[in-house]
Amino acid sequence: MIRDRRPWCSGAGLRSLLSATLLVLAALSGGCSSHGKQTVVVLGPWTGDEAAAFTQTLDLLDNGTPYTYTYQGTRSLRETLVAQLEAGAPPDVAILNSQGELSEYAHQGVLTPLTGELGSKAYPPWAPELVVNGSRHTYWVPLKVDLKSLVWSKRSQPVTPHTWCLGMSSQATTGWPGTDWIEDILLHRSGWQVYEQWANGELSWTSDAMKDAWRTWAALIEGQDGRSALDTSYEGKGGTGLLDTGTCTQEHEGSFIRYLYGPDTDFEPSADAVPQLRRNQDAYEVSADMAAVFRDSPAALELLNRLSGTKGRTTWMNQAKQKLKPNFPSAADPRPEDRVGKRVATTLTGGTGSVPTRLLCFDASDTMPPTLRDAFQHAVLQFLSAPHRSLADAPLGQLEAERKRLSGADWLPATSVCGSPAG
Repeated sequence: MIRDRRPWCSGAGLRSLLSATLLVLAALSGGCSSHGKQTVVVLGPWTGDEAAAFTQTLDLLDNGTPYTYTYQGTRSLRETLVAQLEAGAPPDVAILNSQGELSEYAHQGVLTPLTGELGSKAYPPWAPELVVNGSRHTYWVPLKVDLKSLVWSKRSQPVTPHTWCLGMSSQATTGWPGTDWIEDILLHRSGWQVYEQWANGELSWTSDAMKDAWRTWAALIEGQDGRSALDTSYEGKGGTGLLDTGTCTQEHEGSFIRYLYGPDTDFEPSADAVPQLRRNQDAYEVSADMAAVFRDSPAALELLNRLSGTKGRTTWMNQAKQKLKPNFPSAADPRPEDRVGKRVATTLTGGTGSVPTRLLCFDASDTMPPTLRDAFQHAVLQFLSAPHRSLADAPLGQLEAERKRLSGADWLPATSVCGSPAG
């Protein structure tokens, strides 16, 4: 998931380090189960109910095979995966939400190229082709996907005058709800071509388009306490979403947030809900959890094929709780039965047999090299902590210096960020 910034000397940091160490030891002890079946380890970001549903899915998928599929979930995914790689004990399969991180691993030679049927499931913009050592391949496939560019509200609450819900904290790195805002504003005010140039490292952070995005966000949240947002979880407290607190009326958040709310909460596309964004209304920002093979073996490739196939996705859908049912990248895949989930799925993929005109653009910060992504998240926190939030409070010069420092190999290929739904 998103990298934890808390210092290792803190309790949280020590817990993250201990978790990573335990998972490394678990990976080192893998290979064969007590039943003589080969153990295939999947490392991923889900905990709690999401982890339970995914574990049940793996348990059902390994029936009748010579394998035992085992899931290891952690909130400190990047640290854990790095520790396992350094110990020479990577998982067979790892699930990440950052294309930038996956691209780094591909160029380091630790990912297995996907061919044949698996290669055909690498739908754009979820899984672009990379050129590594002169050869072009795909290296990961999307397992579950989410729709962004959404504004949520309760039917029982007036939305005018409105107050934005601002929660920047999470169990991993704070700040990403703010980077989502900047990305969405840029996409709709400047268009997908400019968005793609920026995500691919071809547009300066000090460009007029970027300055306009930060100014627009400052105007939207003018008068709100940004400092309190730094310590406020995007999930609210105790499983109660921010819209349930009674302190805000509109929330800019991805489709996954529906698990916090009941049927009285619904969404509008941000290009419809926010007057300043009523341009390029057929474009949406999206994100995904993507799976790659870190330990090359027929067993790992077969598992990835099963997970990304119709049976695997149907099994997963059946195991998940109603408001946690995943969305998938193709219109041919199973869909949630709840009304909100169906709306999300239709926007992501269109109806079967249709040719949607909408464009999906992958979360820009998740396509960037990790060091720039982390700097972007920190810049959002710095901007929110300023008492009056002018453009001078956005450290665009520092972000531009980091962009220039990175080499061309650190970026995803040009024109890989946006694409049509895989309908």
